[in-house]
Amino acid sequence: MNPDAHTLWRAPRWALAVLLACLGMLGPFSIDTYLPAFTGIAAAIGATPVEMQQTLSAYLFGFAIMNLFHGALSDSFGRRPVVLWGLAVFTLASVGCAMSQHIGALVFFRAVQGMSAGAGIVISRAVIRDMFPPADAQRVMSQVTIYFGAAPAVAPIVGGFLFVHTGWHAIFWFLVGVGVVLWVANYKLLPETLHLSQRQPFNVRNLMHGYWEMGSSARFMVLALASGIPFNGMFLYVLSAPVFLGEHLGLAPGQFFWFFMITIAGIMGGAWMSGRLAGRIKPQHQIRHGFLIMVLISLLNLGLNLVFTPQAWWALLPLGIYAFGWALMVPVVTLMVLDLVPERRGMASSFQACVGSLANGLVAGLIAPLVMHSTVWLAVASLLMMSVGVFAWIWVKPRVT
Repeated sequence: MNPDAHTLWRAPRWALAVLLACLGMLGPFSIDTYLPAFTGIAAAIGATPVEMQQTLSAYLFGFAIMNLFHGALSDSFGRRPVVLWGLAVFTLASVGCAMSQHIGALVFFRAVQGMSAGAGIVISRAVIRDMFPPADAQRVMSQVTIYFGAAPAVAPIVGGFLFVHTGWHAIFWFLVGVGVVLWVANYKLLPETLHLSQRQPFNVRNLMHGYWEMGSSARFMVLALASGIPFNGMFLYVLSAPVFLGEHLGLAPGQFFWFFMITIAGIMGGAWMSGRLAGRIKPQHQIRHGFLIMVLISLLNLGLNLVFTPQAWWALLPLGIYAFGWALMVPVVTLMVLDLVPERRGMASSFQACVGSLANGLVAGLIAPLVMHSTVWLAVASLLMMSVGVFAWIWVKPRVT
């Protein structure tokens, strides 16, 4: 924690949470906004569904690769410069997406978007731990998750409206505007939270030592799996939304927002409860409660899809409950990961985000295309990914307490 933290931010704590949430939401926001236009973009530029799926994979793999470096760079040069450069590159990449005329260009600029968007979520986590002790950090992390959850609920509504009324290019011009606003806001408001005494030397040997220390730590890697992989049990449905919502549930693009509203309501509710429980129950108990909710609802979701033909009125509710369980436990696990390497929290946040993003890219490029055409297989894949997190937590729990 920065010893001067109390002098760096004098506004209310919630205001910092809003600023950091806006940074963190940039990644998922730039996914959710263009999903309603998926088929329309494919028709406009002559792309196949598989090629369009690669615009997601390219984004997610770019996000994962650069996540290895955002935090490490911020440990050496400070949090603020990395955030501002990341937002600038994201804005330029969004211009490239808006001007793309063929699938190759769109895939390339989506990859650049992903490489730059990750700076926000990585640095925001490190900033929280720079500024607050553990219990307060959990409360702020929960507030960030609440605000973070609200934005993606709006994204598909905005994307659907822009696509219907002005065309798909407007979606990416809108993201250009988002990038500009965030750059100005962070330039004016975000303080440098990394204390000079905590900066790491920037050289290849020091970086490689840090990566090796984390990558070779079974505790760190398994805890990162416990925090990152369960998200994919929910994210799988987001990636499969055009097929899951349009084909299986018979919803029109303008109705996709129901899925996002229910899911985001679950995230916000779980994050709110996580903040309420901070300091009141043991962190390990809170994590156990979150996993228990996800296990039970995943089994129920599979059972319902095996027995009944999916209908929107019931098929979306399990996803909201799953999101609640995930949001209840993830702020706690995230802080545990950062505190395993307190002298390199930026790099730890990077590594953690990289693990999750690589899983996201694998799900987008391989698993989602394989299972999206069956609601039963979607439920099976979601259950299996959540189970990875459960078993990871069971193994690592005695080693971090």
